[in-house]
Amino acid sequence: MKVCVVGTGYVGLTTGVSLAFLGHQVTCVDLDQDKVDMLRAGHCPIYEPGMDDLLAEAAANLTFTTSYEQAVPGADVVFVAVQTPSAADGSPDLRYLRSAAESVAQNLDNDFTVVVNKSTVPIGSGNWVDAILRDSFALRDDRPEQCEFAVASNPEFLREGNAIHDTLFPDRIVIGSDNPRSLEVLNRLYRPIINQTFTAPSFAPRPDDTTAVPLVSTDLASAELIKYAANAFLALKISFVNEIGQLAGKVGADITEVARGIGLDQRIGSRFLQPGVGWGGSCFGKDTKALIATGAEYNYEMPIVQAARDINQRQRAIAVERLQDELRILKGRRIGLLGIAFKPNTDDLRDSPSLDIANLLIARGARVRLHDPIAGERFKREQPELAPFLSETIDGAFDDCDAVVLVTEWAQYLELDWGKVVGLMRTPIVLDGRNVLGRDRMTRLGFKYLSMAG
Repeated sequence: MKVCVVGTGYVGLTTGVSLAFLGHQVTCVDLDQDKVDMLRAGHCPIYEPGMDDLLAEAAANLTFTTSYEQAVPGADVVFVAVQTPSAADGSPDLRYLRSAAESVAQNLDNDFTVVVNKSTVPIGSGNWVDAILRDSFALRDDRPEQCEFAVASNPEFLREGNAIHDTLFPDRIVIGSDNPRSLEVLNRLYRPIINQTFTAPSFAPRPDDTTAVPLVSTDLASAELIKYAANAFLALKISFVNEIGQLAGKVGADITEVARGIGLDQRIGSRFLQPGVGWGGSCFGKDTKALIATGAEYNYEMPIVQAARDINQRQRAIAVERLQDELRILKGRRIGLLGIAFKPNTDDLRDSPSLDIANLLIARGARVRLHDPIAGERFKREQPELAPFLSETIDGAFDDCDAVVLVTEWAQYLELDWGKVVGLMRTPIVLDGRNVLGRDRMTRLGFKYLSMAG
């Protein structure tokens, strides 16, 4: 099939490259000429394991352009994957979505095209985009007589650092439309993934337990709400275990054993029950905020979702409080922060716990050193006010420090020779912000071990 993808950010690029790998003819359009030039040269503008390899394997079916006129005409499916940042009131800013929809409408010419909202958009946005498309299309003097289109929702459920796996071997595919023909088109588009009939790439082998992928085919509003509800539930699960972790610290319980004990219940499950400094990234914060804003539109409060956000933000302050309780005075203290990206295997700094912790420490007079094995260059570009505190080496994040905080559980930190770096510190205190280092092990190596649970 012929596919157009509008936007080459994280979601758009992953979608376009993956569909091209499956054999579809894909044109990705982005207004950023530098990004398009980079992609044409075979270079990936985002850090995502395996993406460079997949880009190379799919190159024969991929075109990158800044021109809607080149990308849209003749397309069977147009994915709109532009950014939808939060506005001041928490609702998504839809100006990029509006602009993309208008540009798509100006270039539609196929007998039937499915325009897919791939961006995370508010409930009801499918109807809104449909109206924009039809209004813009009606204004064209050159509109073809035989040209039909319909809007669908196809939310993504990608984990940064695992995007290729999550695209090719997903838990489920959700498609929503009020037009049956749209659902049929998307069913055909995703059939290789649904039936798992494609040959998996060598760098992303098919898991042994992978069988047919469930397809959820529903209406527009339901598909849109599925995305928000899924992210809100995962955010809630993390915040729940962090709240229980604080209680565990007060009553003398081991939060690791508590999480294991409840996670073995098949009704609950162990995933997303890892206590620590909390979640970050672009999705959970933005989507929970948007869900609350949607509820407000209908005069409906969502206290559970709001609590998940409040607890998550509190964890960052608790990390600083743990250090202050141990060191008594933070003014003049040197604190190393291990990890700047919000999670491992990405260079994404959006809503990074490390940045909040760094700013809170600086506000209390501490001196910080930050290190990340991948995100350093992006950090210098996006956080120039904190860039002077970047340590280019892991050892530099420990040297003469009064404490270090493991914020992002990169493999480089888990596999670190902690027995070597303990001697670099002024006082060997480690705050395990991800509950992964092990109290007994770190104590044996000479560290004073602190956890988020006290």
